[in-house]
Amino acid sequence: MSIRNKEHKVFSKDQTVKSIKIISSVIKDFDTFDGKKGTRNTIKKIMIENYSFNVKSFKVPHLINRIAYSFFRKSKANRSFEYAEILIKNGINTPKPIAYFEYSNFNFLNKSFYVSNQLDYDITYRELVNNKDYPNFDTILREFTRFTFDLHEKGINFLDHSPGNTLIKRNEYTKKYDFYLVDLNRMKFHQMSFKDRMKNFSKLTPKKEMVEVMANEYAKLFDESEKKIFNQMWLFTEEFQKKYHKKIARKKKIFFWK
Repeated sequence: MSIRNKEHKVFSKDQTVKSIKIISSVIKDFDTFDGKKGTRNTIKKIMIENYSFNVKSFKVPHLINRIAYSFFRKSKANRSFEYAEILIKNGINTPKPIAYFEYSNFNFLNKSFYVSNQLDYDITYRELVNNKDYPNFDTILREFTRFTFDLHEKGINFLDHSPGNTLIKRNEYTKKYDFYLVDLNRMKFHQMSFKDRMKNFSKLTPKKEMVEVMANEYAKLFDESEKKIFNQMWLFTEEFQKKYHKKIARKKKIFFWK
């Protein structure tokens, strides 16, 4: 393959010759499949033969990031794959990582793809934000808080811990809820301070009553008072909400014709 169209691909160790061939053909023909195209990335659920994949195509980065991802940083696809493997080794659920692909022109990153198993789930955390009457609302929110505490104890700082990035599925055997992280390319692995832990809740919900429940549950697990936990959680939540709404307002001014 020439320097103008270089392919780099990595598969999980349990893939077979057949599955590698099928996945490679899916990436090659990616544009022919239906899927959800966002402002930045495109996600497609692809069922072929007896396989069901979730394929995320990352937007082609701008020039500065093309240089960064080519020489100084791992691509988002690469990080998604590696972080998924780290999560699973630490007993944290995420859809099983299958492969990642990178394409470059003249050694500058162009397109990249992350492939995982398609996971059928019940809801995301966002449904809890939008519907306080969702069945078992309080139970799910408390179990989610314990799940987040487990992340913190294992030194996993999920920087995109936001409403759409946790898939929730009721476990028919345990009768409890399982939580799966997605959109994995932004993570840090380190011992988390109290402030790190509290800030990690800031993007989840603007609703004070939900933060109160999460603070109450977290206080059962962590050696700080419920009042201090709530105050810090809510402080970071308010700071994030202010920044978020300012960003939205700026975009409306810049793109006023849309």
